[in-house]
Amino acid sequence: MSVGRAHSAGPTRRRLLAAFGAGLLGTAVPAASRAQRGAPPIAVGAIRWDAWQSPGSATTRAVERSLSPARHRHRLPFFAQVGPGGAVTIDGGTQEVMDTEIALARRAGLDFWGFLAYPRESPMSAGLKLYLASERRNGLRFCILSELVQWGSAGDAMSQAAEWHIELLRHPDYQRVAGGRPLYFLGFLSDALVAERWGGVAALRAAVERFRARAIAADAGDPYIVLMARPEAAARFVPALGADAAGAYAIAGSDRAAPYASLAGLAERRWDDYAAAGLPVVPTVMSGWDRRPRIENPVPWEHWQRPGAGIDRYYEAPTPEELAAHLRRALDWIEAHPRQAAARAALIYAWNENDEGGWLVPTLPFDDARIDAVRGVLCAPARGAVPDGCH
Repeated sequence: MSVGRAHSAGPTRRRLLAAFGAGLLGTAVPAASRAQRGAPPIAVGAIRWDAWQSPGSATTRAVERSLSPARHRHRLPFFAQVGPGGAVTIDGGTQEVMDTEIALARRAGLDFWGFLAYPRESPMSAGLKLYLASERRNGLRFCILSELVQWGSAGDAMSQAAEWHIELLRHPDYQRVAGGRPLYFLGFLSDALVAERWGGVAALRAAVERFRARAIAADAGDPYIVLMARPEAAARFVPALGADAAGAYAIAGSDRAAPYASLAGLAERRWDDYAAAGLPVVPTVMSGWDRRPRIENPVPWEHWQRPGAGIDRYYEAPTPEELAAHLRRALDWIEAHPRQAAARAALIYAWNENDEGGWLVPTLPFDDARIDAVRGVLCAPARGAVPDGCH
């Protein structure tokens, strides 16, 4: 049974998809809306971790399981379905769903999505492929967030994943910053991983330089590489590797049942910590952090998680107004720190990390309040001429 039909107050799933696919619910062209005082516009993106674009895959099954309990089903994306017996099915692996998500992201005023990247043939690349196949991107750009492990090791001339990333950097819809440089995030670094895979920082720096040289030779431009690491690690790795800036995939602490204001404050202090370390920054905005679905039903890639361990460590979900205020402060921070935020870009965690607690994508039956909250900031008249799509 369709979830849309099970909730008589909401539109059916197919009607929603058709409406967005036809562009009936409005879009935004945010780049022009935030240009101030002759400065380049601030580019705002949201992270995509595409766990539900390959139905039947181990990852999709794990996320379906974590979000199946009735107390967590309000987090399910709008295209999920709940069967008569409560069985959850999440299938985002169609062009129709992707085109609808694109329309929603544009309506929110987002400039780009940051795809957590995997090898070309991985099931986790299905969402990126659907995005690239879409004929309705209409200005919604993209960039790559790569885990360091995807780069292989010191013995590799260049991993196949990194080769694909260079190919993607050349795409006409790739997000560019700082005078036209392709924005590229490299993350999940640790001293142990660098030592194990690369034998030390020197070999990894050589790999970064090789990646840059290959991208430039391929006419992609000089990548603007943002290292996703905590401030103390970033302070060492950014200069040692010749990266351009610091940032984070997600920012969270170990607070117990804390209000969202605590999470937002933690993230905002993190921006200051990067700047205090003398690092250029691409700030991360947190739309939430609450891993209880994964703590109750651990996912296979988090082998360290024990059922129930840490169940009280989470942050309450934001109200739309709280989320908007946090995003607004990020944009204000960028304007107030022109040297530290030279890329004039911000990253929202996340578009679709629903079982970790961070999402913008509308949830069942069709709760798009977060889309409207983000739109209220990114399409605000105070940030410049409002484009037609914001009306």
